[in-house]
Amino acid sequence: MSDLQNLYQELILDHSRTPYGFGLRDAVAAQSHQVNPTCGDEVTLQVHRGADGTIEAIAWEGHGCAISQASASLFAELAEGLTVDEVEVRIAAFREAMRSRGKIEPDEELLGDAAALGGVSKYVARVKCAMLAWVAAEDALHKLG
Repeated sequence: MSDLQNLYQELILDHSRTPYGFGLRDAVAAQSHQVNPTCGDEVTLQVHRGADGTIEAIAWEGHGCAISQASASLFAELAEGLTVDEVEVRIAAFREAMRSRGKIEPDEELLGDAAALGGVSKYVARVKCAMLAWVAAEDALHKLG
């Protein structure tokens, strides 16, 4: 395994062990609960918007494999401070990379540390794990109105 692959694997494990944004809040602008029926992974994700319209925070709770939990954590970290439109662009780019079966390298400038999940796209059965929080976020963003 290359040094970069080792680094990515360690980043994913770190985020699954100490997840960013974990813990739901009382006051919520929009929320979505998603389940991956294939493996049983679940996530409930909340979008909290600041007064300026940017994403103030992503709060979430869930359970499942290291990939689904790390992906939710990486998404929560990435989305903070962005506009809804900026987040939607990143969701679309992440989805495209995940569906590529390893042919498209995720754009690190656009996706930040979430690009570390790019290798997951080679394993079709794991793509839904990586996408779970991103699908929940997309649903919650549409509920913001």
